[in-house]
Amino acid sequence: MDTITPVIDFKTELKDLFRLDGKVAYLPGGYGGIGEAIAWGLTGAGAKVVVSGRNGESAEKLAGEIKEAGHEAAGITFDVTSVADIRRSVDAVCDLYGRFDILMNCVGIQREEPILDVTEEAYDEVYQVNLKSAMFLGQAAAKRQIEYGNGGKQVHLLSVRSQLGLRARGYSAYCSTKGGMVMLIKQHAMELAPEQITVNGVAPTFVYTEMIRHVMENPEFRQGLLDRIPLGRIADPKDVVGPAMFFCAPASDFVTGQTMYVDGGITSSQ
Repeated sequence: MDTITPVIDFKTELKDLFRLDGKVAYLPGGYGGIGEAIAWGLTGAGAKVVVSGRNGESAEKLAGEIKEAGHEAAGITFDVTSVADIRRSVDAVCDLYGRFDILMNCVGIQREEPILDVTEEAYDEVYQVNLKSAMFLGQAAAKRQIEYGNGGKQVHLLSVRSQLGLRARGYSAYCSTKGGMVMLIKQHAMELAPEQITVNGVAPTFVYTEMIRHVMENPEFRQGLLDRIPLGRIADPKDVVGPAMFFCAPASDFVTGQTMYVDGGITSSQ
């Protein structure tokens, strides 16, 4: 029986698996602790990056630092709660660089409220910023990626809270929106697969950033968290960069609809 054996020139086909030369990556929320680390990782692999968020000064500051290091970058302002502004920001990326290859969605907030005290206003805000924005960022990016006809990558930053609840903390809004993103990723991946656009998620545990300072300053909570993580430490922003870059790079061309948990083993243990 004849077998189908692909002919692969390993010397040439494998050397660029993680290179992004000439690619354009859009990072909404990309000036936060994790987003900034990913932005530097993508530029180091050759990508041009556009960083955005409500704080235009922060976006432009990071872009300026990246440019000073010899890479191409831009910073823009946008309101993640406005679908019209989401679409405008994606169009702005295309206007700047004439293509749109990668969406690396780093947007996310938490409003901690115990279940008996959850307010409609806080819940709606978390839903808008975390889940609704992911829907319409993915949609806007897909329209331009399909228009350019080069396929593409979409990556969303999630959390282990997409799979695990958190004891003794008011995480209803955060957990439910991040859990919803897991299924949003799967559905978007299925609809965009014919266009050769992959959609995946990166879900870290607690990462040393300003966003979690208030909980990490609690010695009891901090030690309890360390005790639950098999690798015995909290994640550093650079720990998230490798998985994010994998999903943005040619190395992941045959991977879609997946969520990678970057958690020191916590979701694999009881």
